[in-house]
Amino acid sequence: MHALPLKLGPGTDLRRSLEGLAIEQNAPGFVLGVVGNLSQAAFQCPGRAEPSLLRGDLEIITLNGTVSPQGVHLHLSLSDGDCQVWGGHLEHGTLVLKGADLLVGFLTEAGPPTAESPELAAERMTKELGASSGQLYGAGPRVEHLTMQEPRVAIAVLAGCPFSARALRMLRTLGIPHRVQQVETDAERQDLEQRSGRRTLPQVFIDGQCIGGYDALAELHGRGDLALLR
Repeated sequence: MHALPLKLGPGTDLRRSLEGLAIEQNAPGFVLGVVGNLSQAAFQCPGRAEPSLLRGDLEIITLNGTVSPQGVHLHLSLSDGDCQVWGGHLEHGTLVLKGADLLVGFLTEAGPPTAESPELAAERMTKELGASSGQLYGAGPRVEHLTMQEPRVAIAVLAGCPFSARALRMLRTLGIPHRVQQVETDAERQDLEQRSGRRTLPQVFIDGQCIGGYDALAELHGRGDLALLR
């Protein structure tokens, strides 16, 4: 196992950042520790049909669970300004307030990505690591239902591709909300080529339009236009 620090700036989506890091490392792992605060937390409570959203100056207490290139399974607990504790399954839309520092451990002898679902991957890793997966509860009138919005930026990446890793790192470091598609099969690659007219990876889409790969993303960043997509 090797431990990797992850520092997140204001406005960064906590779950998307961990998903991107796992794809970049192309390995399964687990969260070792976290310190930081949130401006809003999105979490799935037991028995609820939709995720819930809590806004305010929120302090992260714990973040436990597993990450892998196929997805993440994480439980978040946090405290509000009245020291009331909330928690549940971490969802997209959980945003960093001032900063968050995480330490993520990755298994160094992991094999190539498999087609197993995020749920099965999480269950397998939890058994292997002996981690606890207890439910966290939170409910009350101050919690809103969360309506998920698709990020404007989407990126298709290839495991082990250095330019895919650089593009993901840039989006994560700048706190740009983004959706990641990991291309694993020939059929997925052909479908992507039909959509974009490009054969190389990564491929970056903004508002559904392909702008190119890593070089195009770096050019946007150099002009200062990438920050407008936060």
